[in-house]
Amino acid sequence: MGSKKLQIALPVLFALVMIAGMLIGYKLKEETGGNGFFKANKRNTVQEVLDLVKSKYTDAVNFDTLNATAIDAVLEQLDPHSAYIPPVDVAISNEDLAANFEGIGVEYQIINDTVSITRVIAGGPSEKAGLQIGDQLIATADTNQLTGKRLRWNELRRYLRGPVGSQVKVTLVRDNQIKKIIITRGSIPVHTVDAAYMIDSSIAYVHLVKFADRTYEEFMQSLEKLQANGMKKLILDLRGNGGGLLQQAVNIADEFLDEDKLIVYTEGLHSDKAEYRCRKEGLFEKNKMVVLIDELSASASEVLSGALQDWDRATIIGRRSFGKGLVQQQFPLSNGGAVRLTVAKYFTPLGRNIQKPYNKKKDDYAMEIINRFHDIEIDKPDTAQPKGPAYKTPAGHTVYGGGGITPDIMVPFDTIVYPAAFFKPSFKNACAVFSIKWYKKNKNYLAATSIKEFNSQYNFSDNDWKELEAMIASPDINLKNINRQSLTNLLKSMIGELNWGMEAYYLIKNNEDNVIIKAVSILK
Repeated sequence: MGSKKLQIALPVLFALVMIAGMLIGYKLKEETGGNGFFKANKRNTVQEVLDLVKSKYTDAVNFDTLNATAIDAVLEQLDPHSAYIPPVDVAISNEDLAANFEGIGVEYQIINDTVSITRVIAGGPSEKAGLQIGDQLIATADTNQLTGKRLRWNELRRYLRGPVGSQVKVTLVRDNQIKKIIITRGSIPVHTVDAAYMIDSSIAYVHLVKFADRTYEEFMQSLEKLQANGMKKLILDLRGNGGGLLQQAVNIADEFLDEDKLIVYTEGLHSDKAEYRCRKEGLFEKNKMVVLIDELSASASEVLSGALQDWDRATIIGRRSFGKGLVQQQFPLSNGGAVRLTVAKYFTPLGRNIQKPYNKKKDDYAMEIINRFHDIEIDKPDTAQPKGPAYKTPAGHTVYGGGGITPDIMVPFDTIVYPAAFFKPSFKNACAVFSIKWYKKNKNYLAATSIKEFNSQYNFSDNDWKELEAMIASPDINLKNINRQSLTNLLKSMIGELNWGMEAYYLIKNNEDNVIIKAVSILK
């Protein structure tokens, strides 16, 4: 009997002793201020400061802003591509690489502080509602004024985009008349192959805007169409392509490289080495090809061009690429925002990391491209000497790591075809306004002609040139000092885009493009 009582009493006694010990330990920790065993999470100094501000500061504080500022300050110490995305911008950020988005189905430019429609997507919500090219949006929902102030692109997109089936009322100006139109939003496809056509009977041209969810699928559809039209050689234009999804670039590289060749590998302090290799027979493994890059070709564009250069598969032509060799991963946060954090570096098949230095301020990093112009690297090829380590390709060619992909053939920026005036806001706005007005006045003519006929046969009148000159209204821009052929090509490209779409823009513009001309000469 006594034994049974002891069996019952002992567990209770042990539990009481444990509870008493915990209480004594907790009191000792409070009195000594020490970090005891039971302190699960030690607050860091940043959190201590924020807590003090929250509990002691004399004025009301917007803690969303304060937290965002603190996060930005932390990420500022890392690399230029690690970034905080506030909750309000997460959806838009994710849409940039998605196969579609939910909105009204237009493209637009902000011209002279006014949102001008430059494209109405066929079959989309805006076309169904009656919007036209040249319409100027001045308000949404009667309260969101779109003129007379500097709009952030993200802010404007929030006004126009929204769930499928939701409605937005827009106020617009057309032919000096104000109209109010209600548009029912829909799902809008995002196309990343915006030009794919035959330059001649054997050479094809493809332009990739970025690497998004459906880029590989779109690219394959274009490649199959071009092969059916007689393609034997390819110009792949990655100029201005800022990158996107790594796997999409890998899939496209697999179409050009054979066997199980290494395409790229990634590695980081907390990320194991991951190799991406060819997995299947490609559609275009043997025929000649050229890849075009420039200072805005980055990330996934550099993965693709770097792999083809390392394996001697393509001739790289143009100007040195941006130099982004870092891999980001997006992590959701409890407030609905996200952190896009650099988790690894990527390396070309030869082991090149082409990331340019970022040990200075982010502003300096961003200005590096501008400095290339100032250092005359962009318009004088002999000044663009690579500074990174040298590597040998299987065929014995020398390629370089660090600071971007150095082209095999450097073609400088053409200051004759693209003079400085082309990049002045007053000039760009004037050309955009002129193109829209000319398009609206000549719709019937454009409907009855082809792209090639318009490009080769039409000449702008003296009145056209006078009208454009009046629109520029800038004392430091004189049309007499600008090559008339280059300006004609620019305006025809812009009008071609308005009437026939983006492919027409490139079909016309490329006739005057020295990089394209060089690429064609290499392939012939």
